[in-house]
Formats: sequence, structure tokens, C-alpha cells
Amino acid sequence: MVNEINDFEDIDLDVTNEDNPEDLELLDEEQSGADKIKALRKKLSVCESEKKSIQDDAQRSKADFLNARKRLEEERITDRLRAKKQHIEELLPLCDSFEMAMSNKEAWEKADAAWRNGIEGIFSQLKTLLEGYGVSIHYPLHEAFNPHQHEALGTEVVTDKKNHDKVMKVIQSGYTITQGGKTETIRPARVIIGTTE
Repeated sequence: MVNEINDFEDIDLDVTNEDNPEDLELLDEEQSGADKIKALRKKLSVCESEKKSIQDDAQRSKADFLNARKRLEEERITDRLRAKKQHIEELLPLCDSFEMAMSNKEAWEKADAAWRNGIEGIFSQLKTLLEGYGVSIHYPLHEAFNPHQHEALGTEVVTDKKNHDKVMKVIQSGYTITQGGKTETIRPARVIIGTTE
């Protein structure tokens, strides 16, 4: 029996018969299936590429939207600060008028005490309002002249060299505003500075 099995090993078994139409049909279906799989793989590759492109576009659009929203919020903050600063600048002449009225000591002392108290109270309310906005009055008498904070309207001859380039008179107070941890000059103080010539 072992010899019989060995005899079969030499036999080439070809199960397909080209003359048999069923075998040809089976081969065609196998080839057609392989072509379909190849086509589907190609389609899948194209779809994956399109999906990646769409995801990249969506991510880019999202980033653009977030950047635009951030810029818009920054512009809103800047606009609010600009409007606030403009409102404060409109109030400064009123402060100047109060200071001017109270600076003439002789005329101020002649006025009725109750009236003076009323005017001082109103000026105090105005200063409190400005402080609420982060505004400070800058009265730089005897400070070193600083062109970023002071506007020199003139000079005055001084004999003491220590007073050279120092503020000798304040014609008009300056105002600064502190917002976001940053201090900015709204209006420089108008001053007379000392000079030794």
C-alpha cells in the first residue's frame, strides 16, 4: 500500500481543466474578485486622503475662528479703554477749574465757609470718581523734571544747584491712569523748571 501512495506523488494533479467552462468561470470570478479588492483598496486610499484633507481644513478653520475671536475680544478691550480714557480726558478741564478756583488763597478765604465746603466736597467726589477709573493726579512740585511726565512751559533761574532741572512751579496738574498693571500718562503736568543758567 505504501508503494501505491508513492506512485500517486509522481502524478501532477491539475484540477482545473481549461476545456471545462465551469473552471474558466471560476478563474474569471477569482480575477474579478481580486480586481474588485484592488479597486476598493484604491478607493479607500483616496477616501482616507480626502478625510485627512477635510480634517486639516476643519482644524485650520477652527484655529482661524479662535484667532479671530481672540482679536475681536482684544479690540473690544482696546475700544473700551479708549472710550474710558476719552471720557476721563473730557473731565480734566473740570478738575482744572476746581484747582484754579481753590488755588487763589486770598479769594478762596473770602468766600463763605459753607460754600467752600460744598465746592471741596464736589471736587472730592470728582477725584473719587477718577480714582475709580484708576486715575491719579500728579502734582510734581520739587520733583526732577521728566519729559515723559512733565511739559515744561518755561524756566526759572535758581541759585541753589540742587534745584537745577527740578519742578519749581506746577501750572497744571498731570494725570496718569493705571490699567492692566500698566501706568500711562493721560496728560503731562505743565510746569516751570529751575535752571542755574
